[in-house]
Amino acid sequence: MAQAVEMSRGSTLIVAERAPSPWSRPGLVSLIYSVVVIVALLIFNRHAMDYVGPDNDDVMRLVEVRDFLGGQGWYDMMQYRLGLDGGTLMHWSRFIDLPIASLIAFLRLFLAPENAEAAALTVWPLMLVLPFMAFMGLAGHRIAGVEGMHFSLGLTALFVLTSRRFTPGSIDHDNVQLCLVALTVAMLADETYKPRNFAIAAIALSIALGIGAETTPFVAVACMAVAGLWAWDGEIFAPAARAFALMLTIGVSVAFFALVPPHLYSTVTCDNLSLGFYSMTSIGGTGLLLSALFASRLSRPWRLVVLIANGIAVFATTLAIAPQCLRDPLADLDPMLVKLWLNSVTEAQSIFTLSRHQPEALGAFYATGFLAIVVCIFRMLQGKRARLHAVLLALVAINWVIALVQVRGAEFSNLLAIPPLALLLAELRRISAADTEDVGAAFFYVAATLLSAPAVWAVGGTLAYNGIDNSFSANSLTDADATGNCASKEALAPIASLNPGVVSAASNMGSTLLRFTPHRVLSGPYHRDQGGMLTELHIGLAAPKEAEAFLRGAHVTLLAFCPGDPQVKEVSKLKPEGLYAQLGRAHVPAYLEPIPAAKSDVQFFRFKPLD
Repeated sequence: MAQAVEMSRGSTLIVAERAPSPWSRPGLVSLIYSVVVIVALLIFNRHAMDYVGPDNDDVMRLVEVRDFLGGQGWYDMMQYRLGLDGGTLMHWSRFIDLPIASLIAFLRLFLAPENAEAAALTVWPLMLVLPFMAFMGLAGHRIAGVEGMHFSLGLTALFVLTSRRFTPGSIDHDNVQLCLVALTVAMLADETYKPRNFAIAAIALSIALGIGAETTPFVAVACMAVAGLWAWDGEIFAPAARAFALMLTIGVSVAFFALVPPHLYSTVTCDNLSLGFYSMTSIGGTGLLLSALFASRLSRPWRLVVLIANGIAVFATTLAIAPQCLRDPLADLDPMLVKLWLNSVTEAQSIFTLSRHQPEALGAFYATGFLAIVVCIFRMLQGKRARLHAVLLALVAINWVIALVQVRGAEFSNLLAIPPLALLLAELRRISAADTEDVGAAFFYVAATLLSAPAVWAVGGTLAYNGIDNSFSANSLTDADATGNCASKEALAPIASLNPGVVSAASNMGSTLLRFTPHRVLSGPYHRDQGGMLTELHIGLAAPKEAEAFLRGAHVTLLAFCPGDPQVKEVSKLKPEGLYAQLGRAHVPAYLEPIPAAKSDVQFFRFKPLD
């Protein structure tokens, strides 16, 4: 009897030892990390002066959502109050407008309209933290087990807290794109090749393509990676390839017909989903589906031949339908806009420009991505899970290369660096824990952990470039102090109650003018508004007499002049005899009638032609 009791106790002990810890469950652990991150975001953002994010795109998204709620059609993507007469056809997606508008409409049932808007814009980005963390936790778990999951979640939490994409008010589409990229990686990390996971990855890629063109290279490389797995593994991978190809073809077709109005079916644009990207993706998906159905039993060399043939078909389709999409979508931008606008957009800077103006930021943008690339290559050379690391290498490398040309790609390369680095850290931790007296192993573990965080590179770069004293000394001037208050509700109040007209103002003020006033604006910082942006620049550069002709031709009724705006400063410096420079010296031409604005840093004028 005693022996039976001891056996029972032993069995209970064994069961207890084998019972999974709550900290090993991906869903629960991701939720805990998410809650901590959301609380931290709310604390860090508690002193925010506005419920909309500081980015122009956040403000413009709100304007677009308001128009949608106001009755503008699903397929009607014109921003009628932006640009020259007729407005500007925007390249953004209703896939983002719809959930935000739905959230605002729901909250209006309980709150006043402005409060509902503020609540929705606070909740939306915080909601996205939950799936984002869950996807990255799942990716880490699939790649490196429980330890890898925690490392992945820890690095992702730091990524979220040091990024502005998930802070309250951030309603641009970048946070959704990051979620879709994380989901894709989590699904492609399945080394058992379950068809369901690859089908989900295809759906995520289709939605990403429907939201914006920024992730098009990522989508293309992810598709090529899946096709490469099929060519290498054949029948083993065939079910996953069929599921991926079928759902990709269906998904991109649904996105195309859901977003593109019938009269634009034959139009090719390279900054959003149109016939060009649709034809490339659908041809590639169909080719992979047929290959997986009928060529999976061929030998590997012949499968590679089939894969090359599919690639030729996609390339030929591109040359026939959308050859312009093989080059920079901003290649046709007017040189004046490149000089006075694009070159000042931080996200559009190359590594060479960044190295001249912000060398301290190079590590934060490029170091962790490069480290992940090196890790993936090293593991492939070792033959350790080579297929998985080949896929991860392709996904990190394409975004890292994009970041060399435009720094905006660094956000995605830093994110995609997390899974391979999480595996590295998990292994280094086990090595260090196995021999606590091995100082070298502990050092490498700690060093690798620090080097895997872009925030550490950012702090280190700042310290190295500025020195400790300068880095931690208080800055007496905030951005608002240095540039003036050009785009707040209070600054624009003097013209908010006037009858709707046409405002000429620096492009950085455009989206905020649309938000706080009923007027149409000539210029906003969007490449599809070339006509309006050029007209506004010509107005500022021209001598006062010639500027009158530009104002009249654009049917301008109001001019907003903010001396602290960076573009205004640049234009004034470039042309000292131009209108902006003259206004900065208080030389107001007779055709401009000042509008009192005692509490604003912006000077407003009514345009009254002299003849």
